[in-house]
Amino acid sequence: MTEQEILEGLGEIVEEIAGVPAADVTPAKSFVDDLDIDSLAMVEIAVAAQDKFGVEIPDDQLKDLKTVQDVIDYVKRSSASA
Repeated sequence: MTEQEILEGLGEIVEEIAGVPAADVTPAKSFVDDLDIDSLAMVEIAVAAQDKFGVEIPDDQLKDLKTVQDVIDYVKRSSASA
């Protein structure tokens, strides 16, 4: 799965859960500061991302995923090791 595919999938998830336009979901954006996503929505996004990308995101890892790029990198690493 390419970074672009992960980014597009993540954009769809964020738009569906948080109502943020998918076009606003770019790698440099911070979920909290730039996209105004709270911790509850972040958990929902993580669950949806796990389903969509087939990766496991443990709760202790979730707090480290602060930007869209962090999630892209995490999914790429997780899918590569799976």
